[in-house]
Amino acid sequence: MAKAELKTNKKTEIEDSSSLKGTFASVFFLGIFLVVTWVSVYFLFLDRF
Repeated sequence: MAKAELKTNKKTEIEDSSSLKGTFASVFFLGIFLVVTWVSVYFLFLDRF
């Protein structure tokens, strides 16, 4: 029984995804927002007692 050969002459192009500065900035600002929100709720909790 003959072995089937796979001919792959296609070159796969890899997208340049090394520029993630926008993603880093978005996640950073989201994290800052969450931290500020939690700290403000914590101080509101302390102020009520």
